[in-house]
Amino acid sequence: MTARLDAVLGNVRVPASLVADQARFGGRRDRDCLAGNLVVRGGSVAGMSQDGPVDTDLGGRLVTTPFVEPHCHLDKCFTIERLDFAGGSLLDAIAAQSADKANWTYGDLRGRAERGIREMVAAGTRMVRTHVDWEVDIRDPDRLPLAWRVIGDLAEEWRGRITIQRAALLPIASMADAGYSQAVGRVIAASGGVLGAFVFDQPERAAGIHNMFSVAARHGLALDFHVDEGLSPELDGLELIAREAVRTAHAGSVLCGHACNLAVIEQDVRKQRIELTARAGISVVALPSSNLYLQDRERTPPRERGLTAVSDLLAAGVNVAFGTDNVQDAFCPVGIHDPKRTLSMGVLAAHLPPPLGYRLPLVMQNAAKALGQPLATVDRSPTDALLIWETGEVAELVSGGTYARCRSLHDAMPSH
Repeated sequence: MTARLDAVLGNVRVPASLVADQARFGGRRDRDCLAGNLVVRGGSVAGMSQDGPVDTDLGGRLVTTPFVEPHCHLDKCFTIERLDFAGGSLLDAIAAQSADKANWTYGDLRGRAERGIREMVAAGTRMVRTHVDWEVDIRDPDRLPLAWRVIGDLAEEWRGRITIQRAALLPIASMADAGYSQAVGRVIAASGGVLGAFVFDQPERAAGIHNMFSVAARHGLALDFHVDEGLSPELDGLELIAREAVRTAHAGSVLCGHACNLAVIEQDVRKQRIELTARAGISVVALPSSNLYLQDRERTPPRERGLTAVSDLLAAGVNVAFGTDNVQDAFCPVGIHDPKRTLSMGVLAAHLPPPLGYRLPLVMQNAAKALGQPLATVDRSPTDALLIWETGEVAELVSGGTYARCRSLHDAMPSH
């Protein structure tokens, strides 16, 4: 038996934020959702009706687009149980995680990374960008890290179930070398990757950022920065990146993750920096779990929790998303690869008010845009690109409760 291409699926709720043209879509407004009978024509969602016969009753369940994970680390995940690490600053975590690389064999990396991929797919995630540590050897820029190859193999094996992007995570100082930056950019482009770097307080950061934009333009690469992952007002990576993007009129995708000190710097400086970020067209990904865990450890109790200025960025028109970041490693000892759990934590940490349906794009459409990829809204999407959940409540979905389980909407279609 094959699923029909035309059907009316009765008693469905669709978050209004996931519909591009709400007036044409139809349905009855039910707080943050549109409720009614979902009309499918030619295998794609055509809209909603309020009356008439239905082919099956779906019991008020939610239908959504899939989740997108814009920032994680599949090379590091699930290592906390073997780390001799009691918790500390970002630099302490970097040192502890670096020591663990002695255990990174093909089998070890594959087993841990695939565990993370399985978690994502089960959670309803269909697109992910994972950062991969890129060990620098100026003499040999063509050398691919083992983790890059392992995750590349997994990306091929999981093709059709989840799209996996790899972002090289380089120290920005290495990119200050013009010859090395162009050579490594060529290698990353040839393997279908994204060019990324860790920008903190390195003296070479301005030169490295300049070279990265040049490399990205030459090789057609997306850019992804770990930036200002600290609370010092002296950190200025986001501003340097935004100024370079504006100066070069950069047309490619640029993502900045963390930007922790944006929430604690002086108000006028924050306003100017956010306006510049908006003008540059940069996406900002907030990473609540790791930043809540690592930032402001010098004080007890901690008072400045490290999350970027989410509400101010959104108000300025910046494309903002939430990412899971680290899972059960030195940077965050707990967690699971599940964007709805990340959204739940972000709602709490950033004081985002309900209705929660309006927050779903932070881990769906906004997150896809941050990766330079479109994610269609529910209207006009094929049924095999949409999810139906066991719950009809957005709060239950975001909270990851007992009924926050999903399957493809295509599987809910009646058969011939």
